[in-house]
Amino acid sequence: MSEGEGAGAKPVSLRQAAYEGIEELLNSGRLRPGQLISQRELMDMTGATLGAVREAIPRFEAEGLLVTVPKRGLMVPGLDIHFVRDAYQMRRLLEVAALPEIAERLEPARLKSWIARHQDGQAQLLHADPSGHDAAAHTIQHLDWEMHEGLIAALGNAVMSNVYRVNAIKVRMAVQSQIKVTPANAVRVIREHLAFLEPMAEGRYADAQQALAHHITNSMRIALGEPITGGP
Repeated sequence: MSEGEGAGAKPVSLRQAAYEGIEELLNSGRLRPGQLISQRELMDMTGATLGAVREAIPRFEAEGLLVTVPKRGLMVPGLDIHFVRDAYQMRRLLEVAALPEIAERLEPARLKSWIARHQDGQAQLLHADPSGHDAAAHTIQHLDWEMHEGLIAALGNAVMSNVYRVNAIKVRMAVQSQIKVTPANAVRVIREHLAFLEPMAEGRYADAQQALAHHITNSMRIALGEPITGGP
């Protein structure tokens, strides 16, 4: 639960609201890798005050998500090969290495729900009227983000969750420019997800780790413009 949610919670501070607004711009692709942006433009785009935007910026700089360029404003880091590889290496370490513990802590009902929603999405894409494929792919994209975040959240480790959240922004920056889920690739994404979700549900953690590592590697290769491989 984020700051400001729940009964009796403190109101979200202006600085936190500005931070969350800028974070959404990065996640959605409205701020693009390599883009120059001013503090006032961020104020206009988020609806936050200029003072709150200024207070939020040092946090983004510390997290490597914004860079101050003297006399030019702020810049979103470019997606060079090192940026992409570093982000995916961190993702692999956080998700794959921790998967057995995640599986032990994750609510079985949630895992079953993810599997069922993927199966439903696959059925829509394979058998439904093509006019609904865009909506199905959009649903899978958000399920993808929800599921991967939920895996880490199951650990109940605030430090790991925060590291993952920042790294996920960097991965999504690559997603927005290279690897969005589309009707053309959604079935592959679903199959790669089910390849590790189903073994997790059955307690076959080594198989799940191998399939998850394969999925993350394929995602990185697409982000880098490299060919992907078949099964793990």
